[in-house]
Amino acid sequence: MRVLFNSRAKHDYLSDALTLLSGWTREGEQIRRTLMIDDTQHAALTERVKVVADALHLRPEISRRADSTQIRVGHGSGEPLTEGEVLLAARIEDAYRAVTEG
Repeated sequence: MRVLFNSRAKHDYLSDALTLLSGWTREGEQIRRTLMIDDTQHAALTERVKVVADALHLRPEISRRADSTQIRVGHGSGEPLTEGEVLLAARIEDAYRAVTEG
């Protein structure tokens, strides 16, 4: 069975999903996360994120600064966040746990 969401319900659904992603902050129509990881973990995380992002046809911004990795997901061009972008953020969290626990 398919469920159709009107734009208001969709917005609420995405907002609810974002509250489950601790550490992510919303900046307009983008979400951002800063991770305190070393260079080796950054490389492993970047590879894992690339695989998921390619499958979702999305391009997150991942950058390395000093001792942290910054990730930004979303278009930033006035387009609202999509379900795919929130899903990507959740998968990034999974990848983060995998590279820091392993």
